[in-house]
Amino acid sequence: MKGEVFIISAPAGGGKTTITSLLLKEIPNLTRVITCTTRKPREGEKNGVDYIFLSKEEFENWIKEGKLLEYAVVHGNYYGTPKEEVEKLLKEGKDVILVIDVQGMRQVKGKIKPLTTIFIIPPSIDELINRMKKRGDSEEEINKRLNTAKQEFKHWKEYDYIVINDILEDAKEKIKNIILAHRNKTCRFDLNKVKDEKLKDLMENG
Repeated sequence: MKGEVFIISAPAGGGKTTITSLLLKEIPNLTRVITCTTRKPREGEKNGVDYIFLSKEEFENWIKEGKLLEYAVVHGNYYGTPKEEVEKLLKEGKDVILVIDVQGMRQVKGKIKPLTTIFIIPPSIDELINRMKKRGDSEEEINKRLNTAKQEFKHWKEYDYIVINDILEDAKEKIKNIILAHRNKTCRFDLNKVKDEKLKDLMENG
């Protein structure tokens, strides 16, 4: 049975990376596709674990060769999702999380089905700024990311679900429940799970 793609978007400091890490630990058969970027690694980040770090030239070659499912320029750097890896994981029956922004979500929306999109928002703008400060962003970075966030908030209605990340554990549980509920959709049900042959025949042939 083919897997499903779940897109998680949030402004910088919105908690998308932390929540995604928790979901990957708690939900079996769920995986994250590592995205590519041309930005420099932050302290502690590892190539192939946090991101695939590419030069601008390498990234633009990937675009020309059609290797990306989606890509965008954010704060002067390219970000993108490798297409081949997503397709491979879906064929293996895995559910895939893509942590991407609004631009990326819009590109993926017309290309992959089934697709579920989730937008995470902070409880307030002040709390968002506090979170960016706590992770060590400079004033310049905060202002830049805040301007981007203000633009992104306008597009919340384009998503299937919206979750307020006020208490981290609660927000994580809400998103976990969304993913698990989608696994029970009729379009994803495998009739081979029905062990009773009579029941299976009725469901299959009426």
